[in-house]
Amino acid sequence: MLARQWTCRSGELDLVVKMQDANAERGASIVAFVEVKTRSRGNWDNDGVMAITRSKQRKLLTTAQLFLLKHPHLADLPCRFDVALVRYHARKRGNQPTPATSPHLTKNQLTLQDYIRDAFC
Repeated sequence: MLARQWTCRSGELDLVVKMQDANAERGASIVAFVEVKTRSRGNWDNDGVMAITRSKQRKLLTTAQLFLLKHPHLADLPCRFDVALVRYHARKRGNQPTPATSPHLTKNQLTLQDYIRDAFC
């Protein structure tokens, strides 16, 4: 991971990740700007998909360009914009794990609902 919650005057990038590009030649890297949308069940915007409007896309593009200006060693790599749709589940009180059995679990749970590669350009 290159950055998490990177901010500048134009906005915020949730995640910036350098990874191997499965579609390119062996060993080629790509920079993925990942927008994370967390929603609970019964939300209004199709699990966050509808929240990635043209305006939001332009803002993410501008923010990504500023990120690359600050990190010129990444500027020549191909880039893409992905969206991670995360489902938020509130746990019921009676189902709470005890710290002795599951110290890493909290009251609530997050589940990756969908991952959209190349969500927009």
